[in-house]
Parts: sequence; structure tokens; C-alpha cells
Amino acid sequence: QVQLVESGGGLVQPGDSLRLSCAASGLTFGSYAMAWFRQAPGKEREFVAGISRSGGSTYSTDSVKARFTISRDKAKNTVYLEMNSLNPEDTAVYYCAADKRAWASVIHRSESEYDYWGQGTRVTVSS
Repeated sequence: QVQLVESGGGLVQPGDSLRLSCAASGLTFGSYAMAWFRQAPGKEREFVAGISRSGGSTYSTDSVKARFTISRDKAKNTVYLEMNSLNPEDTAVYYCAADKRAWASVIHRSESEYDYWGQGTRVTVSS
């Protein structure tokens, strides 16, 4: 049974940092590209950042490119999202997702490409 369990969300002030974690189990971690999506209140879920199977390639959406960093630790079967300089527009539920079909350095940005999802962790940025 595949499980993706996110953690690390919370309430922070503008300018603060957070690190989200996603622990994967029940799958061969190195066979999956991984990504973070988010869904803000009243909006559709959107791609935030992705990392290839090997970790050699990453891609982040323009709105977070200079502030967020995605990484993965194959020894811990965990993917991370380091978020800096948070602002209220980053308020959302953040979801981890796993994609088996993304070969080599490919990183899909459409949620329909992802096979497994976590339950989400809420990030609220407010003063």
C-alpha cells in the first residue's frame, strides 16, 4: 500500500521559512518523480515544484523559483520543500505527489500525470 505522508506545515509570519517533508512508503522511491502541488482557498490545485527520479533535475514554478527548493533523500524515501521568504499568497494546502511515468529527467506539471497523493499539510502565512 502506497502512502505519502506530508508534515511540516503551520502558521508563520510573512518573511518566515518552513520546510515541508513527504515520507513515502510502499513504493520503490527511486522509480518515481516527485512533486509538490498546492491549493489555495477558493483556487484550483497548482504545481509548485518537481524533482526527477534521480534528483538530478528540478523544476519550480516562476512564482516560487527564487524562494522554494525541492530536494529528495533516497536513503529516507523523503522529498522536501524548503520554503523561504513566505508571503500571504503562499497560504495553501500543500500536497506531495508521485509520478511513475516520468522517465529520466522528466518532470510533469499536470496533476493528471501523478499516480499517488498525500493528504496535504496546511501552510498559513499571516501577520
